[in-house]
Amino acid sequence: MPGERLTIRNPSEVGRFPGAAAPTKVELTIQSEGGKKQEEGACRRWFRKICPCCCKRQNSASYDVTDKVEFTKPPAPAVVTTPEPDKSKPENGEMKETEEVKLSVCMVDLLSSKTGQNRVEHHTDLYHGDELIIRRGQMFQMEIEFNRPFGADMDKMRLELKTGSLPIVSKGTHVIIPLVDSLEDERWEAKITEQTCNKIRLSVNSPADAVIGLYGLTVTTQSAKDEKPTVYNSSENIIMLYNPWCEEDNVFLDDEEQRKEYVLNDTGRIYYGTEKQIGARTWNFGQFHEGILEACLFILEKSGMPPSGRGDPVNVVRVISAMINAPDDYGVLVGNWSGKYSDGVSPAAWSSSVEILRKYHSSNAIPVKYGQCWVFSGVTTTVLRCLGIPARSVTNFQSAHDTDVSLTTDVYFDENMQPIDFLNNDSVWNFHVWNDCWMARPDLPPGHGGWQAVDSTPQETSQGTFRCGPASVNAIRSGHVYLKHDTPFVFAEVNSDKIYWQRKLDGTFCQVYSEKKAIGHCISTKAVGSDERADITHLYKHPEDSEEERIAVETACRYGSKPDIYSAPAAEDVKVEVKIDGEGPRMGSDAKLSIVVKNQSSQPRQTTLHSQVAVMYYTGVLKNAIKKDNIPVDLLPNEEKTLDWVLPYQQYQNQLVDQAALMLTLSGRVSETKQVLANQTTFRLRTPDLQITPLGEAVVGKEMSAKITFTNPLPRVLKNVAFRVEGLGLQKGHEVVVGDVGAKATVTLTEHFIPTQPGLRKLVASLDCKQLTQVHGVADIIVCEQ
Repeated sequence: MPGERLTIRNPSEVGRFPGAAAPTKVELTIQSEGGKKQEEGACRRWFRKICPCCCKRQNSASYDVTDKVEFTKPPAPAVVTTPEPDKSKPENGEMKETEEVKLSVCMVDLLSSKTGQNRVEHHTDLYHGDELIIRRGQMFQMEIEFNRPFGADMDKMRLELKTGSLPIVSKGTHVIIPLVDSLEDERWEAKITEQTCNKIRLSVNSPADAVIGLYGLTVTTQSAKDEKPTVYNSSENIIMLYNPWCEEDNVFLDDEEQRKEYVLNDTGRIYYGTEKQIGARTWNFGQFHEGILEACLFILEKSGMPPSGRGDPVNVVRVISAMINAPDDYGVLVGNWSGKYSDGVSPAAWSSSVEILRKYHSSNAIPVKYGQCWVFSGVTTTVLRCLGIPARSVTNFQSAHDTDVSLTTDVYFDENMQPIDFLNNDSVWNFHVWNDCWMARPDLPPGHGGWQAVDSTPQETSQGTFRCGPASVNAIRSGHVYLKHDTPFVFAEVNSDKIYWQRKLDGTFCQVYSEKKAIGHCISTKAVGSDERADITHLYKHPEDSEEERIAVETACRYGSKPDIYSAPAAEDVKVEVKIDGEGPRMGSDAKLSIVVKNQSSQPRQTTLHSQVAVMYYTGVLKNAIKKDNIPVDLLPNEEKTLDWVLPYQQYQNQLVDQAALMLTLSGRVSETKQVLANQTTFRLRTPDLQITPLGEAVVGKEMSAKITFTNPLPRVLKNVAFRVEGLGLQKGHEVVVGDVGAKATVTLTEHFIPTQPGLRKLVASLDCKQLTQVHGVADIIVCEQ
């Protein structure tokens, strides 16, 4: 119609980054064209108006309007106006046209190109194909084209994602994604970031604990309140993976070089042979190869695991451990140690996971013949890396196989020192290959996240199924075999003592000899960034024959089937604990704790406490040890000693991560009684509070102010400091950039605002600085009516 103009202005921010793209205004001028217009039936005009993308005019000469698009910078915020409906009367009794065009989706573009923004930013551009493959906890983009311009003031839209055969909202398998004005972390939501004519661009958030797998997408639109919604089912699917780049994801790995190695590297080295003659073979993991991602998702489907459980990497790794071997569940590989492989492929002939996984998938889950430990491990590495879980193949030389949960490797002889074959079920393998995978363990006590051992080779059943792990490597090292999953079995593989037993005339057995260094040597994996071998034995066990190693072995064995194999302590009369004075150590100063050792006996006691302090993520994952000490302690009868323990600022200043948490581990043995002492204490370095002082009378509609004071506790300059200030009913949230703050310097900021709501209000402020986190403050302000 003459003079009609459609104006669309989009917001000035794209995604979470304000100002990332210059705003534009789209002006669409629609005016009548001179000359005689061609007659068109009302039915056709009605159909063209309902679905213009399906009913295009065949000849430009028949157009009765011209479209003119002008791009200018907007003078005001986003406003969407729609043209008035065509009120022309039907001619010759033809059907009356609909007064308002119902909104419907013409097309959804998931922007899934391998070279596009989504795939590159999500580190999924190496995967074969052009599907949208994304990682949870991270924003992605998509575009939707409608049959007419989308009007935020009158149109409604939502996205829905569904995974599994029976999607349920409460299980996280049916996700309803609302349209919001501003995006926040840790939730499903979408925001319009661009709008051009009939097309909108969306930024979509997902939480870091979202269920992984294949999702179907639908878009639901509605124009009027009572109008029946229109549902568009996208032909494109979305694949969601774990995200080692996202701090909130339980598989987060805080080292880019390690992420490149343990997630993105599609080839590796697997070690074999003997500890004195270590061999290496190259293995093609091929996690990005054509068909491999589909095969990995197929394995999850065949496992019978409920889709709602796929958000937890602990559960998924346990399922993968079972599904890579064939017993119980028709998994990927059949194990064969007979030397007869004529009806399959010799385990030594494989050098890649790709053919194995593709064959399993294409045959609809017929197990592939044959595999041994290095093949099971290579395939497991492929599947875990493909799903986004950092993983590596690990080889243990002189690897024990404990069959009776004694946590020892037992060898039995008769009265004449002849082996009793039917009792000698434990064995020692020249080498055995399993996997490490990286994740937090919120199901375990703090300090047990990080590397977890998982073994897909079918050796012993766990809860009725051939699987093993994930078992915390830190727990294995300490002998904490009571922590799940299958920690006793892996502990015995790397650190069991070899015990020799002789049968006596009465039929009982006595211990005649023990080897303490026979098991678990040269534990190996490929080094990060090179083809060299990295020895990681120190991660699995303390140095052989050290007091810490002996304590771990004896601690573990007390939870085994032969708990009395090592002599019990004559007494347990020494206690050790760690005390934190007041509110605890402060950031920027030496951290000081007190170790209290008390002798509750009437005899003197002597011990040496081995102390180690390590930086810890809030997820319980230990980053690295930053200080170790040996502390000799001599106690008189009934004496209590308090030992001062100090961690100098210089030793931790460049080591901390968010939350500034550390874990102090103490262990030792009492010389006189052989009592084992152990203690773990988690503490954090307290950061200063922001001091907020209200100034003036707090009255609705009357300007007042507040003073915010911050003192840098560190003897170093803080870079790029900013304050974030907000108060509901007081003022909108905003950022105040301060810049650099000198060592021990004080900054004072005065905020001016006008309260809008009466009652108790809170003015909240926080510090934004990479070098110093968790600094915040709050002030209660009682606002009176005017």
